[in-house]
Amino acid sequence: MNRTKRKIFETSMRLFAEKGYDGTSIEDITSAVGVAKGTLYYHFSSKEEIFNFLVEEGMNLLEKSINIKTESQEKYIDKLRAIILIQIKIIIKYESFMAIVFSECWGNSGRSKTCQKYVNEYLCIIKDILQKGMDAGEIRKLDTEILATEIYGIACANLYYKKTKDLTVEKLYREINKNFIQGLKA
Repeated sequence: MNRTKRKIFETSMRLFAEKGYDGTSIEDITSAVGVAKGTLYYHFSSKEEIFNFLVEEGMNLLEKSINIKTESQEKYIDKLRAIILIQIKIIIKYESFMAIVFSECWGNSGRSKTCQKYVNEYLCIIKDILQKGMDAGEIRKLDTEILATEIYGIACANLYYKKTKDLTVEKLYREINKNFIQGLKA
């Protein structure tokens, strides 16, 4: 990605997170980036394309990070721990991106459906690891659909607490591991 496209990408992410998708105009983006509309349209055909690119890139980063980290783990419970740690780190590092996904995930708009699609793909990764762990006898037999959403939701929900109570990534990870993941062991 060239420098201009990256700046459009990063600025759009920040503006969408601050003002919402509907509250952000192409003029807001071009003004903040310091480029003409023609330059923006050279890289992206519409605000919707920018949004879709943001979500796709962000979710690809999350999935790639998880695949790399989980491949090095032998036990499925350790794969879940790796997922939670990566999820916490990415949510904190890319808070603006995650704010976009969370805010747009509800509803029936095209943006909502895009966010739902990527979140569901992510949940499928978690469900697959859970099911394999259950089949291997490492993880208690539970409903993988509900459990995957709980794993996703626990780390996300605890970020609110982190913002209000200055909780570190490490302490948050330890608490989720102690209070939740340990209980999944078969």
